[in-house]
Amino acid sequence: MQTPDFWSRKPGLKSLLLSPLGALYAAGTKRRLAKGAPERLSVPVICVGNLNAGGTGKTPVCIWLAMELSAMGMNPHIVSRGYGGKLEGPVRVNEQRHSADEVGDEPLLLSAFAPVTVAKDRAAGAKAAIAEGAGVIILDDGFQNPALETDFAFIVVDAKVGFGNGRCIPAGPLREPISMGLPRASALLRIGDAEAQADFDTHWQDDINRITPDLPQYQGHLETLQTGMDWDSMPVFAFAGIGRPEKFFKTLKGLGAELIHAEALADHQPLSDRLMSRLLSDAKTHGAQLVTTEKDAARLPQKYRQKVLTLPVRLQIEGADALKQSLIAAINP
Repeated sequence: MQTPDFWSRKPGLKSLLLSPLGALYAAGTKRRLAKGAPERLSVPVICVGNLNAGGTGKTPVCIWLAMELSAMGMNPHIVSRGYGGKLEGPVRVNEQRHSADEVGDEPLLLSAFAPVTVAKDRAAGAKAAIAEGAGVIILDDGFQNPALETDFAFIVVDAKVGFGNGRCIPAGPLREPISMGLPRASALLRIGDAEAQADFDTHWQDDINRITPDLPQYQGHLETLQTGMDWDSMPVFAFAGIGRPEKFFKTLKGLGAELIHAEALADHQPLSDRLMSRLLSDAKTHGAQLVTTEKDAARLPQKYRQKVLTLPVRLQIEGADALKQSLIAAINP
């Protein structure tokens, strides 16, 4: 999806006109959550969700959790709705057998770090994961889904974007008002550089203090994984279909790459043969290398995978030890 400009902090006339529909959307979410009967599973459930529509950084958080919980010997399994995939599930993702069209790009990426089960029915997916030996469930993008009781619930927010104009879809980016969502969270994880974090504090900290003054907050940022690749002065043709493609392009520039062209795609946009042929041809004309994100790479047609470089990033969290202790306390009461 491409987010409308009026979803930013200055709402404008369009947002005002759509605000009654936004209020209806918020009421619908509240009603659906109130009517839900969350099921308690035999293993702990950690939910990674957000209040904003679109990308906020949930996938890097799921990767971080999978790696940390695995290091603790807890055998994490990730359960995902499989956005963009056609399989209903429950189905265990096999990166050698499944395509992004079947299970979604994010589950394919995540399957490199932990077992992933895709299911439109989250409870059924979690039970299938438990049957395969899951010791803890990481519930990807399940904050507004009332199917399961959770032991720890993250709200992940892009610090640069914050909560946009503070209004609900379609008047703004929110799936539910922050006054309704924040009290259900165990922690708020803000992802962005120092400038974005300061900007978030300026615009949102007073509201958070008013709504949930005791909500633990953690700051994180994405760092490029050291792979030995020398990006300095490399001419690149970059493309990305993530929540905020400009972050990816900025990272490449920061590594010293010569950004010949930056193609911003819609989030989860299919990488058709026509699109890839054009990008490959244009890159070749300019003597440049095609580069994309890990998530986009999961959607690449097989014949293009050896022709596109991937820039991997990993989440770094300030105060990670304190966060890990909170997680342990929540899932081992």
